[in-house]
Amino acid sequence: MIATEQTLENLTFTLNQEIHVKAPLDVTFAALLEQLGPGNETDDGKSLAMKIEPWPGGRWYRDLGDGNGHFWANVQAIKRPTLLEFAGPLFASFPMVNNVQYRLKEVDGGTLIVFRHTALGLLTEDHKAGMPKGWASMNDRVRRHAEAGR
Repeated sequence: MIATEQTLENLTFTLNQEIHVKAPLDVTFAALLEQLGPGNETDDGKSLAMKIEPWPGGRWYRDLGDGNGHFWANVQAIKRPTLLEFAGPLFASFPMVNNVQYRLKEVDGGTLIVFRHTALGLLTEDHKAGMPKGWASMNDRVRRHAEAGR
């Protein structure tokens, strides 16, 4: 038997980001729902076919059609337009739980989004390295979408 020693550092991941948006709070929240849901796409513009049911317990999932897809999370909390929180496996097809929080507040010149992703599970170093880039791209699309909708 091969002994493997897991530490809490190996099993956890935390990412914090602040996104400054030059758009009103309600416009930013609407852009967040759009970009996490039907507007969600890869960096090269390919739709990810994401759906979000924006109510407590609602699903966030990828709909591939004909009953196929991938469950990402449930809406754990929603308080329009200041909080959107998810709990679920996200992209993982391995043991992992995640909590994703978007906290929005009105600030001078627009909205501040305080983003936090916390994960616990069998995370590889590749996943840990890729998640900050993926979330930064997603959160930048939210910002751009909100600012364009002013």
